[in-house]
Amino acid sequence: MSGQVLARAARDAEEAGADDVWVSDHLILPPGSTAPPYAFHDALTVLTWAAAATTRVGLGTSVLVAPYRHPVALAKSLASLDALSGGRVIAGLASGWMEPEFAALGVPFAGRGRRTDEAIACCRELWAGATAFTGRHVRFDDAGIAPLPARPGGPPVWIGGNSDAGIRRAVRLGDAWHTTVSDEPALRERLAALDAALAAEGRDRGDIAVSVRIRADLARMARVAPRLRDLGVDHVLVDPPAFDPPRFGADVAEFRRMAG
Repeated sequence: MSGQVLARAARDAEEAGADDVWVSDHLILPPGSTAPPYAFHDALTVLTWAAAATTRVGLGTSVLVAPYRHPVALAKSLASLDALSGGRVIAGLASGWMEPEFAALGVPFAGRGRRTDEAIACCRELWAGATAFTGRHVRFDDAGIAPLPARPGGPPVWIGGNSDAGIRRAVRLGDAWHTTVSDEPALRERLAALDAALAAEGRDRGDIAVSVRIRADLARMARVAPRLRDLGVDHVLVDPPAFDPPRFGADVAEFRRMAG
């Protein structure tokens, strides 16, 4: 997709009433890969391009793989994008799943959950103006980042992950749980796991947003949207199976109407 088409798509989505636009994250893939596709722009570069073409729409990552990047570099990039866009970033973060990509980047696959936890903690500290941090894999003293994010404390952190560990991480460290489970029986079971994890921490569903990413065309979305509402889903990220530039704005408007 060219930069011109991408910018037009971002503007069309905004004008059609979308609350936010999203990108996924992969850095190095096998030639010929189709899932994920081999042609894959850098996530934060794409969001920066979209930010410059829009004025209101949120800018989300679904999701950045936190262990792929040094926590300070991750915090700096997201802070800069949030500051430049006027506070529009939604920092979707997760621990990742693609072991060969970890190997290519020289990042241990084992322990990626602990690295993700530390990265989130480091980001939040730096976004709040801290000048010291001590973790297992990163530490600094008498140093910080500026400019800070536009929003005090930084962007909301939405934790991706369908596993029990991902759910527990969302409850402990996140502002939202962001899942790719959209099939109703499976989602109902995962929401029960979320409620149990919240209860174990003395919290309830009102303390955290639930976001579902769903691969859907207009027909499927019409069937699924009422069920998602009934399950208490707060946010729906629609991943259309096809992209038709001339129709994109109209399709977004219809998706938005269905989601309510």
